[in-house]
Amino acid sequence: MATERWALVEDVGRNFGVARDTVCIWLDSRSLPAHKIRGLWKFNLAEVDEWGRAGGANGHHGSVDEKGGR
Repeated sequence: MATERWALVEDVGRNFGVARDTVCIWLDSRSLPAHKIRGLWKFNLAEVDEWGRAGGANGHHGSVDEKGGR
């Protein structure tokens, strides 16, 4: 049985090459699959990968780059 892989907001941002703020925007507006566990957002990497392949990250206007600019 395969172990599920879980990630934090920062890990998802690194995976997609975007800032933490962009991941939070996706949580609010793009249905990024996430689970709140003990007050922290956790991401099942298989779900996030599927979301990304389905185009969930496309057209992410309003994203913030790593230096905090828009």
